[in-house]
Amino acid sequence: MTTHPSGAEKGVGPLLRAWREQRRVSQLELALRAGSSARHISFVETGRSRPSEEMVLRLAEHLDVPVRERNALLLAAGYAPRYPETPLDDPALGALREGIERLISGYEPYPALVVDAFYNVLAANRGIMTLVDGVSESLLGPPLNAMRLALHPQGLAPRIRNLRAWRGHLLEQMERQIALRRSEPLRALYEEVAAYPVPAADPVGEPSEPAPYFALPLRIEHEGRTLSFISSISTFNTPMDVTVAELAVETLLPADPATAKHLQTFMF
Repeated sequence: MTTHPSGAEKGVGPLLRAWREQRRVSQLELALRAGSSARHISFVETGRSRPSEEMVLRLAEHLDVPVRERNALLLAAGYAPRYPETPLDDPALGALREGIERLISGYEPYPALVVDAFYNVLAANRGIMTLVDGVSESLLGPPLNAMRLALHPQGLAPRIRNLRAWRGHLLEQMERQIALRRSEPLRALYEEVAAYPVPAADPVGEPSEPAPYFALPLRIEHEGRTLSFISSISTFNTPMDVTVAELAVETLLPADPATAKHLQTFMF
């Protein structure tokens, strides 16, 4: 993973250089994207030139820097943070909360949940709560974490029939998020769940006549049946708040008619 500036290497220049190198963009390419010059980008990175607030935001946008880290860049350049971090329970986000609740409730009987940047579950519908029935109470207390829930030996892991493949998918997803966000708490979570014991083989082998799935399914045992889901993750476009930027809505789409029928019958 890319090395980032240490505490001794302060200032917006080293931070911008780290993001540019992580994105594998040359100074010239970044300058062309941002309407600047390679010389100016070089001067900014070495501290010879102090970028304007507008330039910091423009460079951050072209480097796809997450909203939280854009605030860090602005602070390092001597400017005030641009993006607030409003608690999800704040009245100002009331319409957002209501919209999310309607969205995941309307998705029932299929599972849906909302997580933050650290995979803490902020909201879940009845479909999710049905799947986690029987999970250890120690994993269901706050903060409920989707990665722990899925991969812990006392969580869903023993019931996931393609655990090794699904575990690999989740760990790769976390690795991408770590590279994007450069988050130490997220890295700590990754190291924790990656260290959970993995059985030599999946709890139950693949079916003798596998369905022609169009994406990697989550195959999980429930009530003596094997249910198959395809995961879809949605985020908010052009967020102007750190909290909103880090929200993700995950929905589990039935991957076969038998799964859809079982959930409709079980819940209604």
